[in-house]
Amino acid sequence: MPLKIEVLAFGCSKCRLMEVATHAAIEELGIDVDVDKLQDIEEAKRRGVMSQPALFINGKLMVQGRVPSIDEIKEMIVNAQGYITDYSVF
Repeated sequence: MPLKIEVLAFGCSKCRLMEVATHAAIEELGIDVDVDKLQDIEEAKRRGVMSQPALFINGKLMVQGRVPSIDEIKEMIVNAQGYITDYSVF
């Protein structure tokens, strides 16, 4: 399944930081994926967003109302891809 990343962002400073952090996480992971900008507030509400900014990965609301660190976003992306990153389980 191709990775789908969406950022709900309307231009506030936290929204811009979310966009920058998401693009940085993708770059650090070395993956080629587009980041869609969700700007329909009614669609966002239907998806459960109560505050902005918000980050969706594969249609799942991952975080809202705060800007996660680049490492947090990377972890969310890796987990969404289904890769095992904690090898201590073996």
